[in-house]
Amino acid sequence: MLLMKDSTVEAFDRFAELPHNRDKKLEWLDGEIIEVPSNPYSSKLAIRIAAPLLLFVDARDLGHVTGEQGGYIVAGARLAPDVAYISKIRQPELETQTYNPKPPNLAVEVMSPSDDPDVLDRKLKKYAEAGVLVWVFDPPNQRVRILAPGQPEQVIERDGTLDGGDVLPGFTLALKDVFK
Repeated sequence: MLLMKDSTVEAFDRFAELPHNRDKKLEWLDGEIIEVPSNPYSSKLAIRIAAPLLLFVDARDLGHVTGEQGGYIVAGARLAPDVAYISKIRQPELETQTYNPKPPNLAVEVMSPSDDPDVLDRKLKKYAEAGVLVWVFDPPNQRVRILAPGQPEQVIERDGTLDGGDVLPGFTLALKDVFK
């Protein structure tokens, strides 16, 4: 939901830090302040993605996995992916205030009925500009779009298996386990 147009990033940062906004999932994209609503089903799918990802990353001490409240600065935008991974090499310790100054290595977006396709496309462009691997989960069609820097887009259907590619070698996730 669009909250404000023609906002500066500084105004967004102040707005996001207001006590009544701290628990909201807010993004700043191309001068717009957007509140990103969630729903229980999309949140459930995000947890089904985050849990095995966290187990894999923690077992190998690779870095950090964040949920939907973990915001990142991505090519100047302030984005809050549903799930994200940032390597210890890129950032040994996570930011404890506001939006993480470095983009994640991997961003996961779980589409929900309230998502604006134009906003999603603009976010995907920011992720691409920053060299971020993106998995876009499409619950109604039970598939995932994979957008890897410098590679053609891939689509994996419900019966397929997602892998971590160059970002998380060895990580796999059966989509049927996400779309139960």
